[in-house]
Amino acid sequence: SLGQNDVYLNIAGGLRIAEPAADLAVAAALVSAATDRPTDPGTVYFGEVGLSGEVRQVAQAESRLREAAKLGFGRATLPRRVARGGKAPAAPEGIVLTETGHMADQVAVFAEQTVKPRRAGG
Repeated sequence: SLGQNDVYLNIAGGLRIAEPAADLAVAAALVSAATDRPTDPGTVYFGEVGLSGEVRQVAQAESRLREAAKLGFGRATLPRRVARGGKAPAAPEGIVLTETGHMADQVAVFAEQTVKPRRAGG
């Protein structure tokens, strides 16, 4: 449980993150560390995470997805479109979208992943 630990986050290169859309990526990294299950290196995460764990929509989702496709990502996890009849962004060719509405959903995804045992010498 993360609630019983001190958590320190180091952003590479001393970058400053003022973009709320980075919340979901940071939260996914923390869940990954807590569950000892790595994130998929081919997945990009973006969305704002509220204090109660809800994942909120962010501006420019389609342009973020286009940029992710250019960078070679094959999957994207982004906020669920539920508010005010929100329309899902168009997925660029080659990107599979996964929507999430709450961090509990993200924790469940990591908990469901199976770790394949390594064989000795292989």
